Amino acid sequence: MSAPDPATKTAESDVTLRATDLDRLRNANPSRAERAFTVLTGIFIGALVITNAIASKFFVLYGQELSCGIIAYPVTFLATDLISEIYGRKRANSVVAAGFVVSVFITIVVWIANAAPTYSQSPVSGEAFNSVFGLLPGIVLGSMIAYLTSQFIDVQIFEFWRELTGGKYMWIRNNGSTFFSQLVDTIMVVTIALVIWPSVDGNPGTSPLTFETWQGIVFGQYVFKIGIAAFDTPLFYVASYYLKDWIREEEEMAVEANGVPK
Repeated sequence: MSAPDPATKTAESDVTLRATDLDRLRNANPSRAERAFTVLTGIFIGALVITNAIASKFFVLYGQELSCGIIAYPVTFLATDLISEIYGRKRANSVVAAGFVVSVFITIVVWIANAAPTYSQSPVSGEAFNSVFGLLPGIVLGSMIAYLTSQFIDVQIFEFWRELTGGKYMWIRNNGSTFFSQLVDTIMVVTIALVIWPSVDGNPGTSPLTFETWQGIVFGQYVFKIGIAAFDTPLFYVASYYLKDWIREEEEMAVEANGVPK
């Protein structure tokens, strides 16, 4: 009988849920770590969904037009930073990928709903529905590409600073990752949606932004995002501290009760 392959044993040790554990999983109570991860994932996806839902409304702040979507969008970066801090880069990346899948799914459903014929007695007219949910393909494309790129960049930079500082100075990795990823996100979504797409969509009713207009929109959106993101640093410290303490407390109680962790 041949000895087991060390590579196979290493791969198996990295698996958090094996097929043989499914029965135990069905009967087990969710751990605090599982519950916290589920809530953070829900907050992330919820913030992403509401960002897309309210992005079509703009407001003016100090003479600068801004999308309401930027109010909730920085929350997605706080959520992924917390997941990366507590659970590691692999799980943070999986949540980002899940958010991308959810965004594509919601976009498809909205497009189908928008294309469906409107009943004459519908309380919401087709025109009103289209004005709220009829996102231009270029805006959807730009948002999705920018979102996926910036979120993965945020996770990678966060982990880079974590390793470089030896796990210290959370404010550096939190702000450093968010500030740069928000810049990438802003540049990409404005460029793809409002410069590149109008140049190639063949619609005579649309035209690409001039450089001066592009520069103003990117600057305004980015400054507002950073202003909101800066406020999440205290939240990141407090949430990270209490979540870690709350999760560790369960392990300590299990050791006291049984002598070994559950």
